[in-house]
Amino acid sequence: MLVKDVMTTDLVTCPVEASLRLGVERMLANRVGSVIVSDGTRPVGIVTETDVLHAGYVARRPFAEIPVRKVMSGALVTIGPEKTLRRATLRMHDEGVKKLVVVEDFTPVGIVTTRDVIDSYHDLKAEMRDLLRPDSSRIHDPAAYDFDAE
Repeated sequence: MLVKDVMTTDLVTCPVEASLRLGVERMLANRVGSVIVSDGTRPVGIVTETDVLHAGYVARRPFAEIPVRKVMSGALVTIGPEKTLRRATLRMHDEGVKKLVVVEDFTPVGIVTTRDVIDSYHDLKAEMRDLLRPDSSRIHDPAAYDFDAE
């Protein structure tokens, strides 16, 4: 299963000049756990629910007074849409993140989250059963076993 099969393509963004209040407002309005922070059309970071909780606890100020740029994680952790879901979960684990921004030609095209991985669990199990079934037509395709293909 590939990242593009489970990613969300409706990205929620927030301008880097905005307050955290706007970021939170967009998260709540879209029922998502993060916003991608952009400078014009260029993504420059991400703000997650955890970032919001931390900022609220530490700053002890209204969200309208907290610049989103001070709260965002500056280095986006990304993955391509053609990568395997296994590769995505390993990247999440290695980087200690719950969300990967999916990019194609340096442009964000989606996001994949741990929730997306959990929701696809049964499909992944079925795919593995098909791969391991002796009568599977995929068994004769060596590429079917290249789970980490780049």
